[in-house]
Amino acid sequence: PTLDKKLWTPPLQGRFFKEESYLDGRDWLARNDGASQHLLFQMRMMTGLLAIGLSLVIFVAAREFFGTGAALFALVIASFDPNLLAHSALVTTDMGVTCFFLASIYAFYRYVKKPTWTRLILTAIAAGLLISSKHSGILFAPMMLALIAWEVATTSHGQRLRTTLRLAGAFIFLIVGGSLVLWAFFGFRYAARPTGLHLHPSLVAYTAGLSHFDRSVILTFAHWHLLPQSELMGLTDVKLMAQFYPTFILGHNYAHGVWWYFPVAILIKTTLGLLALVALSFFAILTGRLRKGRELAFLLIPGGVYLAIAMVAGMDIGSRHVLPLYAMAAILAGGGIMALARRNHRWIRGWTIVCTLLVVAHVASALSVFPNYMAYANRAWGGPENVHNLLSDANVDWAQQLYQVHDWQLRHPSQSCWFAYFANPEVDPAVYGIHCKMLPTADTGWLGGSAIVPPVIHGPVFISAGDLSGCELPSAQLNPYRSFQHLKPVASIDYGVFVYQGTFAVPQAAAMSRAQHVSQLLRHNHPNQALVLARQAVKIDPGDLSAESALADAALATGHTEEARAALKSAITAAKRLSPAAQRSYLPSLQTKLRKLQ
Repeated sequence: PTLDKKLWTPPLQGRFFKEESYLDGRDWLARNDGASQHLLFQMRMMTGLLAIGLSLVIFVAAREFFGTGAALFALVIASFDPNLLAHSALVTTDMGVTCFFLASIYAFYRYVKKPTWTRLILTAIAAGLLISSKHSGILFAPMMLALIAWEVATTSHGQRLRTTLRLAGAFIFLIVGGSLVLWAFFGFRYAARPTGLHLHPSLVAYTAGLSHFDRSVILTFAHWHLLPQSELMGLTDVKLMAQFYPTFILGHNYAHGVWWYFPVAILIKTTLGLLALVALSFFAILTGRLRKGRELAFLLIPGGVYLAIAMVAGMDIGSRHVLPLYAMAAILAGGGIMALARRNHRWIRGWTIVCTLLVVAHVASALSVFPNYMAYANRAWGGPENVHNLLSDANVDWAQQLYQVHDWQLRHPSQSCWFAYFANPEVDPAVYGIHCKMLPTADTGWLGGSAIVPPVIHGPVFISAGDLSGCELPSAQLNPYRSFQHLKPVASIDYGVFVYQGTFAVPQAAAMSRAQHVSQLLRHNHPNQALVLARQAVKIDPGDLSAESALADAALATGHTEEARAALKSAITAAKRLSPAAQRSYLPSLQTKLRKLQ
């Protein structure tokens, strides 16, 4: 939709590349589309085509794997899966990677079943589209190796060497062919930006935070120009983020990823009907009712590899990261239903009724949250009303409620308001007609955008689920809105924004807002103004980690060494009250600063 339009493009300002992409993207959309969102709607329709493509791939793959009946059941299950529905009309990478993951697996299955050059080339194209959709597409390589190992192991001894050589050659062809497709998307240009435009920081500098092995691999690929620089920069960023990204699950904040996150998230975010159907499918496999060996391998092996890697990757921020598993589960469930229904067994009618009821339950559960699929949770976990107490980020709150917040304001005019929004400042609520003073969040800490907050504020106060849980903070103690967790909101908007009326003491939020402004002032070389705000922050909330850290920085910048030393000691004391894992995010830098003042 953008190709035939003359659109304004914001000029580069030499900022950190992620800061530039977030803020320039926000300004680009606001300037070219505004509150009408016509352009955004058109772009979302393009993502909708990928959702239709995924549906078709599910149908044709399930039909070839298990028959037409299984394909129809799989299509119904996928079409009403709340997770797939939630992401099928968002301009993100998740629907594309899900579609092309399944397409690549299915294309490789067809090649293995009947090797031809046409099928191998189609698989390479699908693999190229996959790795061009999202960085996690590279997981197709270990999936292929696992599938090749299974094919070799199940081949007769006399054909094993020939099969090994053929599949090894196919693997190399797919890697090279897929990489060519990826290069084509970047116009066969290595540099992330055209001549004369520079990326900040450089790839070499950005990889400094990686392990020696990861950095060596990335820089080797860069030296030989094996992948585009943008792809390598993105892979570096994913690895860096995974090292420290916090996790919120089952009501607890963790300073790091937890291996059990995705299994639990799947149990919460999947309908009870689909969970039961998948369980019955495994029952059909174990009892010999579902005997399609190769077909099951091409579902279970990639699914197992994908889930295992997701569990140890450290980026625990939403079931969207395992969205391909839902497409595979739909096909498996379709095969399981038909296997149980087709067997010549006296209980065949009972199995048919049970499976039919489970499919109906799956559909009904999804429709019960229409159109708010993002915040779906099954009833065993309290439903969408309770999901914000269990999970965060794209499981609940992913900047999808601004129209609804605006409608609430229209129904309650002439009320000044405060807003802690998970997507501020990457998304500007003012573009949607929301005129609240913005409360500080984790993102406003590095991108700016919060107001100077008084110690006491008056409602209405809007707090999005991501900020209510403090999911982007490594410890619950750092969450300035945790006192609201024990209050009953007067309204819940789209299960993700909670409205509180009354008068509220928010000293931690007041101190955080000043600390964040101190950082911005120091960055723009206004140390004296920064010192005034930092002193206010400490006076409002003495001993607060962000306030004491800000005071130390401002005092150092203005030559108040003793004041800086005292503030650093207070900040270190505050940091030591955090969990050991959370301490690692703050203590090393604070202790280094203090040592320099000794």
